[in-house]
Amino acid sequence: MSCYFRYLKDCFAEAEVRITPANKRQVDQAIHTLVGVPHKHCMPECWTKVKTALQNPLRRKALIAAVKRLG
Repeated sequence: MSCYFRYLKDCFAEAEVRITPANKRQVDQAIHTLVGVPHKHCMPECWTKVKTALQNPLRRKALIAAVKRLG
């Protein structure tokens, strides 16, 4: 779970969300939902879609907003 979080530190910082053991699973589930990957699938399918989303300014903004709502 959340093996790709290390690559999202800047997104979490921009969303002003600190990842803790208490919220890590919830954030992970939200990201999976946002990119359309069932939560039971981890790497590489989810990370591939997250990485693609980060390259699109609108999708990056949506990802950050989704994480911010959880924070």
